[in-house]
Amino acid sequence: MSDRVSAPDNRVVVFLHSGEYDRVHQGLSIAAAATAAGRRVEVYLFWWALERFLLDRLDEPDFAGREDVADRFEARGMPTVRALLEHVRESGLGTVAGCTGSLGALGSESKAGDSGIDVWLGWSAILQRTAGVADRFYL
Repeated sequence: MSDRVSAPDNRVVVFLHSGEYDRVHQGLSIAAAATAAGRRVEVYLFWWALERFLLDRLDEPDFAGREDVADRFEARGMPTVRALLEHVRESGLGTVAGCTGSLGALGSESKAGDSGIDVWLGWSAILQRTAGVADRFYL
């Protein structure tokens, strides 16, 4: 038996369920900040967040009923969801995974191949891959 203590898992995991622009933006902001700090990131897409990616609705901030926020967002030059995603991808430290169950529930299997999503997984694989990760965010 070894006295060596295993190193903590330094990955950051972001679970995106909601497709609301602010939540997707927040999740990818977390992912971008983590990769900028040199940490590996896994972003998991479910239901409405997955649908936003499949429909390629990553560029225009759409804050329902809050045009003032959308105007301020654009005036300040805040990055779009697409820009954050590109940062995560270009870092070489990020993986974007889609849930096969959500894909099926949405009836969007035909869009999976052109989605740009790195890997498709079910919950058993997701739980196995994320075991031991302390920094998890659910939005």
